Amino acid sequence: MNQEVILDSRTLADRVFEELQDAIVTGGIAPGTKITEPGLAKEYGISRGPLREAMRRLEGRHLVSRIPHVGARVVSLSLDELLELYEVREAMEGMACRLAARQMPVAEIASLKALLEKHESQAELQQNLAYYQKEGDLDFHYRIVLGSGNKKLMELLCGELYYLVRMYRYRFSATSGRPKRAFQEHYRIVDAIEQRDEELAEMLMRRHIRASRDNVEQRLREQESLPR
Repeated sequence: MNQEVILDSRTLADRVFEELQDAIVTGGIAPGTKITEPGLAKEYGISRGPLREAMRRLEGRHLVSRIPHVGARVVSLSLDELLELYEVREAMEGMACRLAARQMPVAEIASLKALLEKHESQAELQQNLAYYQKEGDLDFHYRIVLGSGNKKLMELLCGELYYLVRMYRYRFSATSGRPKRAFQEHYRIVDAIEQRDEELAEMLMRRHIRASRDNVEQRLREQESLPR
């Protein structure tokens, strides 16, 4: 019986964790939002134990920060912090792309192209409204990092930074004109990998992330200039 209770508690924690993570990444819970355990316990109809476990996992993925005597909030990066994150991504994902061009198996390259074909069928992308990628193996950038074969890059880009990056990628994916351009850039990157052109693959990935960074900076500066 005790084992069943433990399993039920873990299942509840998993469900709440996944729902909260999805809400944070997709903007359902905005950056900077204060999160209270009593409020969430009431909303999800669960006890504080599974909820605390879910919150610990969100903190581990850098989506929630807990400040003593203040409480927990959804992470909200300043413009400078966000631009620094993109600079780190440019360097590390550029290197991942170079390594992928060197060693990604032919079958994995074909699978990557098939993934882009699936992305292309998205209605929002066809209308140039947004380019949303699900997490893990359905995420183009995630697959490139795995294809690099570099365990340290995987730890950083598919672990420590992954969900924080996804949160901001999703937030700014619906910029006018950007979705189709981003998708086309993905195709050119795969072509360079397929040609085993390491320098070109790295350069194209760096340009791709730099374009996203410039887009984010422009959007945020425009928001800052709006009257309050």
